Amino acid sequence: MDIPVTTPSPEPVDVDDNVDLEIELLVEAIYRKYSYDFRHYARASLRRRVVDALAKLGVASVSLLQHGILRDRNLFTRLLTQLTVPVSDLFRDPGYFRALREHVLPMLATYPSTKVWVAGCSTGEEVYSLAILLEEAQLLDRTLVYATDINPEALRTAEAGVYAMDRVPAFTRNYQRASGVRTLADYYTAAYGRMVFDRRLRSRVTFSDHCLATDAVFAEVHLVSCRNVLIYFDEVLQERALALFHQSLAPRGFLGLGSHERLDAGRNRGRFDDVVPSERVYRRSA
Repeated sequence: MDIPVTTPSPEPVDVDDNVDLEIELLVEAIYRKYSYDFRHYARASLRRRVVDALAKLGVASVSLLQHGILRDRNLFTRLLTQLTVPVSDLFRDPGYFRALREHVLPMLATYPSTKVWVAGCSTGEEVYSLAILLEEAQLLDRTLVYATDINPEALRTAEAGVYAMDRVPAFTRNYQRASGVRTLADYYTAAYGRMVFDRRLRSRVTFSDHCLATDAVFAEVHLVSCRNVLIYFDEVLQERALALFHQSLAPRGFLGLGSHERLDAGRNRGRFDDVVPSERVYRRSA
């Protein structure tokens, strides 16, 4: 099937004054055709990603992109990757993981078994960071980790647990700053310019598609870690996501957010209490 595209070019794609309306029609088409809901993503961020996707996909306009994705699922899959650009790192924001190590894991250790949900897990770096924390706290064997995202390509990367070796120095620095008690090399095998995390870490993780915009609660968990995801949502979708997390958490369960995200004290009074607010770690109110 012919798709209305142009030859990809490094030059920015021109957009006219109708682009915001065209983007609204695009996200509505995506929702109706594929059930992915971007209608409540922050408009400025969504606009940047769509315009950037035009250049990367070689499509001349948003209207032509809409026409193409309605007729070609492969084009939609490529667009989905652009709209959910995975940005992650092992032990990203080390202070957050120190806070979990010092304030959260000792409480999780009081349970006979625990469940952790990494929402918006991207390509998996945060999943393996948490698995390492749990292993060092001797909790991994009695913990199930649910890792979810809406990007199928990112999920495949996360489940494989394979990353480029040139990322190891940064990974190692972050691990050390997060108060790692061993050496990061204990947790992966290196070969052919790649590192792969140990099967032991991966065996405790279930990777699955889940959309915070449309899907429901699927399990009761003791810790939800959802970092640098809510910043891409408008207030309506942020509230929906926080309601999902509140419903998912066991009584006095923990919530971790990203470094640029914080709970509104007024709206969340009675739902979450501060644990380490400087690191965006909270606890479900009793």
